[in-house]
Amino acid sequence: MIENYTVIDAHCHVYPDKIAALATANTDRFYDVTSAYHGTVGELLKVKEESGIDRFVIQSVATTPKQVRSINNFIAATVQEHKDCMTGLGTLHPDSTDLRGDVEHITELGLHGVKLHPDIQQFKIDDYRCLKIYELCEEFSLPILMHTGDRRYDFSNINRLIPVMNIYTNLIVVGAHLGGWSNWHNAPEKLAGLPNLYYDCSSCFYWVDEKFVQSIIELYGVDRVMFGTDYPMWSYKTELTKLLKMNFTEEQFRKLLSENAARVYGIS
Repeated sequence: MIENYTVIDAHCHVYPDKIAALATANTDRFYDVTSAYHGTVGELLKVKEESGIDRFVIQSVATTPKQVRSINNFIAATVQEHKDCMTGLGTLHPDSTDLRGDVEHITELGLHGVKLHPDIQQFKIDDYRCLKIYELCEEFSLPILMHTGDRRYDFSNINRLIPVMNIYTNLIVVGAHLGGWSNWHNAPEKLAGLPNLYYDCSSCFYWVDEKFVQSIIELYGVDRVMFGTDYPMWSYKTELTKLLKMNFTEEQFRKLLSENAARVYGIS
């Protein structure tokens, strides 16, 4: 508990110990940053003790189709070992030859959604290859945590996200990084009001201040935004301190810190 709040970190990447350093280094190079942590499960458990965060939504991303099942098995096994504090999301890849089988495997494993990262996985959100993913996630009621926004590329920006949201109206998508990483000055006004789109605030505070983040949260509505840190990238203390500086009521903080994530990801 943090100041009498239950806290769910709704955006955490974890990796097997033997590849965690390499995976974290690759992400650091992609974003030209230096992560605060190393991406191992053991380290995340230490963070839990130090930070007082109650639960983590963990996931990883498949860069090739052959990685999908092994990653999903790893996430499920990690959750099984740490049921008290972890909830897992699976991953998919649009080039898989058995997308339905991959989705059925995710549900059999008891995972609570799907993580996609168009920029790293190298597909456009509205690519025809992805349409089956959206159909299946809609069919199986699996929310998608989607990396959204990158002004360096045109894989995950709002021009590709909005048409998908308008077609798959029963699909729940969580737009990571407040719906538009590095595009915060133009994405929110165009995304606000989409009824099946939610957001997390991960990887925002490093680039923009908390007053600006609060203005975006207010535009979307506090019922639609959840706390996330993008572990292993940023300091938990810094991320929580900046969020808790915002001018929200206790009821609003409860929604941001845990209730919205619990509702979207089916965490009881």
